[in-house]
Amino acid sequence: MIDPLPSATASVELVRKGRRYYLPVYRPREVILDRGRGARVWDLDGREYVDFAAGIAVSALGHADPELVAALTAQAGKLWHTSNVFYSEPPLRLAEELVEASGFAARAFLCNSGAEANEAAIKLVRKWAAAQGRPPERRTLLSFAGSFHGRTLATVTATAQPKYQQGYEPLPAGFRYCDFNDFEQAAAALAQGDVAGVIVEPVQGEGGVTPAAPGFLAHLRALCDRHDALLVCDEIQAGMGRTGTLFAHVQDGVVPDIVTLAKALGAGFPVGAMLAGPKVAEAMQYGAHGTTFGGNPLAAAVARVALRRLRSAELLANVERQGRALRDGLARIDAELGVFAEVRGRGLMLGAVLREPYQGRAGDVLELALRHGLLLLQAGPDVLRFVPPLVLGDADVTEGLRRLREALAAFVRR
Repeated sequence: MIDPLPSATASVELVRKGRRYYLPVYRPREVILDRGRGARVWDLDGREYVDFAAGIAVSALGHADPELVAALTAQAGKLWHTSNVFYSEPPLRLAEELVEASGFAARAFLCNSGAEANEAAIKLVRKWAAAQGRPPERRTLLSFAGSFHGRTLATVTATAQPKYQQGYEPLPAGFRYCDFNDFEQAAAALAQGDVAGVIVEPVQGEGGVTPAAPGFLAHLRALCDRHDALLVCDEIQAGMGRTGTLFAHVQDGVVPDIVTLAKALGAGFPVGAMLAGPKVAEAMQYGAHGTTFGGNPLAAAVARVALRRLRSAELLANVERQGRALRDGLARIDAELGVFAEVRGRGLMLGAVLREPYQGRAGDVLELALRHGLLLLQAGPDVLRFVPPLVLGDADVTEGLRRLREALAAFVRR
């Protein structure tokens, strides 16, 4: 039995406001989320949901975490904003802690979002190449089919998915694509001699929750070394503990030149970061790049707490344990209902690929999941995406899987 979504007057009126006043670039589910605690959220009408979406892999410590709230409110009573014309303590501390935690970086650039972090990385690659005396035509950036790197004009061009680029032509020059996990295509692309940098996600998120094949990132590292190019790891979704280690690239045994972060770094508060290794840390000097709000004291105060918690052995062990529990539960559901072709990913970043008869209908599953009290995402039309809070408890997994099984049973009956 599918429960109808609440239709209280307050919720209906707010949804109408969204339709009236938002630029219509989103199509949100017609429910007004109001409050949360841990891995549960409640809508304006009091209905509870298990959160397997975490605000698109953002709310890694769940909702209304007391330590995050305390850090935010303490800083809010002191200083909100200074700009980068002046120093303040929280961003200084955060930069130091990020560099130390990375094990490879020499410097950090703090910003507001993942798109800005990747924009800074693209500019850093080009600035470094220019400093080597390379002409503009030899400052190409290589990225991979299925990638997602942001919505600015440069990052959407790096995003090798035409659906995100259509209508924004002419796109910036100096970008090239090849297939993800194709060793030979990558080698051929760099052999042309004009590639200054390679940007890659250790696990593609929007591209279907697809991990890098064993050895692929190491292959890219070797190619970059051979052809004097930079390796950029986009860890905006896969980083900060999401895949079971603080940084996802360490599972592939590589040392990148640049890493970009956002999403879970602020655990829900907008913040991004670009970490630069020694090879490129001095390529941008005074005036080469900037941001008004990047690394403001509020964001940095929250991110410092999030970073400390997300790198803890206890939390990373929970990611591994609950990732296995989620996989096991999805296998049980598939054994009963026959809906998944495969489940892939790492840690608590999982994608369940719908079998052929159900492909193209991931959005239908999301709507049914919502009606059964479960927040879920998709990664393209064929893949259900599971990126819950990393503090997910046993009861959350059990209840979330129960609700998912009911939603999928209703889906199959349709």
